[in-house]
Amino acid sequence: MDYLISAVLGFLFGSIPTAYLLLKTKKGIDITKTGSGNVGAMNSYEITNSKKIGIFVLVIDFLKGLLPVLILKIAFSDFFIYPALALIFAIFSHCFNPWISFKGGRGLATAAGGTIILFPYMLLVWIILWLLVYLFKKDILLANILATILSLVIIYITKNLEIDWAFPKSANVNELVMLTTSGLLIIFIKHIEPLKEIILKK
Repeated sequence: MDYLISAVLGFLFGSIPTAYLLLKTKKGIDITKTGSGNVGAMNSYEITNSKKIGIFVLVIDFLKGLLPVLILKIAFSDFFIYPALALIFAIFSHCFNPWISFKGGRGLATAAGGTIILFPYMLLVWIILWLLVYLFKKDILLANILATILSLVIIYITKNLEIDWAFPKSANVNELVMLTTSGLLIIFIKHIEPLKEIILKK
């Protein structure tokens, strides 16, 4: 039952279609059919040219990952798996939102929101990799993609060190690696189309 509660809580938080609701009510724009069609902060900013809207969407999407993780960390203070499960389902429902025909964002802000208090090591690794790629290529989407792929590699290379950087600690290394990999894979799947576009431009 605790697993189900965790999954449902994360799913419900993640499924709040922040950018869709904001742009529909304030601008009369269907973000799923405008710009890149991505239901996230970047497309919100590009469509409206409003930094306030972009930042607002970013913050709310961040909280969609942070809040269910925080709630479950308080409820199950000794267990990593429950808040981690909530975060995975929050990322999933944000990326494949059931209320808007399974369209959604790319999951980065939502993932960061939960990871910052659950597994900060992984977030720090991803940010460092993103900055390195962006400094060389000046391409946000390429930086997103490569940082995500390389983070998956680093998970397996440093897995015996990672367990000390999860709060609460995971029951074992395999649990930590499996759950972290699941979240990163969802994010990568949402970047497959941009990756194809980048390859075709070369």
